[in-house]
Amino acid sequence: MIKEQPHRILRPVSTEFMVLTVVLAVVFNLLPWRDVIGLPDLVALVLVFWCIHQPRRIGIGLAWLLGLLMDAGNGALIGQHAFAYSVIAFAALALHRRILWFPLWHQAAHVLIMLLVGQALMVTVRLAAGGTFPGVIYFAGSLIAAALWPVATFLLLLPQRRPEDVDLNRPI
Repeated sequence: MIKEQPHRILRPVSTEFMVLTVVLAVVFNLLPWRDVIGLPDLVALVLVFWCIHQPRRIGIGLAWLLGLLMDAGNGALIGQHAFAYSVIAFAALALHRRILWFPLWHQAAHVLIMLLVGQALMVTVRLAAGGTFPGVIYFAGSLIAAALWPVATFLLLLPQRRPEDVDLNRPI
């Protein structure tokens, strides 16, 4: 029998922490290893996380701007990341209530589908512009990013967690 973990009340997330995580993800993606096979797109992962957990604070507009930044930084076709990130953000925003009901590995399956759709959109734009198909191994980054979902969830929610100590004088 699987013991379910109780839902915990979280502290409000600070805007500075959200900005820091997005900036760190952008810096990670802009490092000179864009040709490494299987490297997860951390900007997409962090974007999906914040769209699911803070849907009123992160949205499609920011996803579009981050995508344009990634296009310019990677020397990619302008708009390919922006289009994919905005579709991913829309899907995460539309499904955020549903996704949060599932355990972490089921959430990772939802995230995997969103990231695969985003990568498929980027490949489609690249092919429409006359590029070549990068191969099926190109989609390994989405698998690795989805496998990192439980770790990312733990790390990104860590500053919001309340202490486990129970104070008998306070009900919450």
